[in-house]
Amino acid sequence: MKTQVYNQKGEKKESISLNEEIFGVPLNSDLVHQVAVSQMSNKRRNIACTKDRSEVRGGGKKPWRQKGTGRARHGSNRSPIWKGGGVTFGPRKERNFKKKIPSKMKRKAFFMVLSEKLRNDSLIVLDKLEIKDKKTKEMAKILGNLPCKEKKCLIGLRENNKDILLSTNNIPGVSVKEVRNLNVLDLLSKKYLLVTKDAVKKIEEVFSPSKEKVKS
Repeated sequence: MKTQVYNQKGEKKESISLNEEIFGVPLNSDLVHQVAVSQMSNKRRNIACTKDRSEVRGGGKKPWRQKGTGRARHGSNRSPIWKGGGVTFGPRKERNFKKKIPSKMKRKAFFMVLSEKLRNDSLIVLDKLEIKDKKTKEMAKILGNLPCKEKKCLIGLRENNKDILLSTNNIPGVSVKEVRNLNVLDLLSKKYLLVTKDAVKKIEEVFSPSKEKVKS
């Protein structure tokens, strides 16, 4: 399986071979959806929390005597049926949104999304990515020369590069991440994945299916 390699001017330089076990996997949309939902759930923060009747302030005194008033009996004005009382069945901080997905399923879904990007011409490989002046203008010019022009793009790096990170901070829809930390949600959130030749090798090193077989 081969794909074109571009330079920073947008010119096609050569073609490289890609690992079919990573970039040639048929799509199973149900598996990708399951993994994406689990990753979104794991990122979810439990913020909302209501107070029940034991946590609401006040309510120590009985509102009125038990009998003889003609009104319904009540023991506390902090009851959920009173205004200002506790909340029944409200959201609590104890709720856990975490969802466990086997690592093999996550890895397989990751390969599927990578393969789809390649099939849809949304995987762009550069021979190198170098920024001299650390300016947004320079990075915007490079992206403008490539097929990902004016589109949401994820730049995958072999290793962290502060210059590239600084030059992309002010470009809407563009984000930067090391390829070893990529996941299904990252790939689905952007239309294009822009990687260098070195980053492709890093993906094949880190996510090689042969290594998974050796571990098992």
